[in-house]
Amino acid sequence: MRIDILTLFPEMFESPLSCSILKRARDAGIVEIVLANIRDFAADNYRNVDDKPYGGGPGMVMMPGPVFDCIDHVRKLSPEKPRLILLTPQGRKFDQAKALELSRESRLILIAGKYEGFDERIRIGLDAEQISIGDYVLNGGELAAMVLIDAVVRLLPGALGDDDSAKDDSFSNGILEYPQYTRPETFRDMKVPDILLSGDHAKIAQWRRDQALERTKKWRPDLLEDDEQKT
Repeated sequence: MRIDILTLFPEMFESPLSCSILKRARDAGIVEIVLANIRDFAADNYRNVDDKPYGGGPGMVMMPGPVFDCIDHVRKLSPEKPRLILLTPQGRKFDQAKALELSRESRLILIAGKYEGFDERIRIGLDAEQISIGDYVLNGGELAAMVLIDAVVRLLPGALGDDDSAKDDSFSNGILEYPQYTRPETFRDMKVPDILLSGDHAKIAQWRRDQALERTKKWRPDLLEDDEQKT
């Protein structure tokens, strides 16, 4: 997979993309992540990419010119047809199902906004898919892009080393993940459940399923309600 990121602050991505699973996936050639600075496509010597909104109001709005020119440039960098995504609070809320869907694409182009938002002609003219990571406002789309990338890349074959690792993650099956334990067997008077030490894989699987459902009912009953509505 190739992921292009259009941003005003490419330096924000340096550390997250150089650590842990994302670094290993990049080093292994599982994913290629390329940064493009929207400011490089500004029309003036001051590299302005924003201006005051028509009609008045606070803040600054990203101008369409630099964004469109940057997109035109980035599209030509690779022959794969990209799926274009605008990170914006107005978008559809990101979830595990969307992460899985995006992980099946060969190329993504992510556009991270800033300031008070985009000139509306960016939304209209690019006809990009709009995604939000939650019902709150950030200073820009960079952190949202990082969240999306992290969630998607870990689903790519080979990214986790063991492709089964992500199958039981919370939300992967529509419910929360079951409790996990490791050594020592007893820690501060808290003991690993006997069933996990039994060696009976069928009973362990059933225990994990029961625990996952119990957790979901207690902490996220809305997930079970959503599943019932779908069926």
